Amino acid sequence: MFELNLKNGDLVKVRQATGTDAKSMIEFYNIVGGETNFLSFGGNEFKRNEAEYKTYLEDTFEEKNSIILLVTNNDQIISIGSINSSQKERTKHVGTLGIVVKKEYWGLSIGKLLMQSLIDWAKQNDLTRKIQLVTNEDNLKAIELYKKLGFEIEGVMKEDTYLNGKYCNTLMMGLFLK
Repeated sequence: MFELNLKNGDLVKVRQATGTDAKSMIEFYNIVGGETNFLSFGGNEFKRNEAEYKTYLEDTFEEKNSIILLVTNNDQIISIGSINSSQKERTKHVGTLGIVVKKEYWGLSIGKLLMQSLIDWAKQNDLTRKIQLVTNEDNLKAIELYKKLGFEIEGVMKEDTYLNGKYCNTLMMGLFLK
């Protein structure tokens, strides 16, 4: 699909996920879940049936207002970015954004570059008017990036997540495209 030039000079490939990626994506999520506290699941907690996930990926591939992008280096997934949208008439204009980067690639601008690519895609799909996301209020670097890209805090879900023996708030953020 296209390539991204990282801060360290590496060139990585970005392509749309297909059903054949189900197994490797499940494996990736189970690894990165253990590398950060800023996902909704921990290590080995991404429990998905491979056949069902394959169907989900195939369905998403066909949706005009949803996309899942894989960033790969030497054919290994190093990041996943997505915008998932409802297919219901009343809410199909809103996409939910998610970005996950493997720890060894943190700090190389993958998140920013991938997020900008997803925002650009959403602006061109003729359906998406708003992108929303949720993030832990302690995810300060990510929140700073989201604000730089135009996202605003729209609300707070209090004590929404339990991490390391304490309850944490989740921020809801949104970006209007049109």
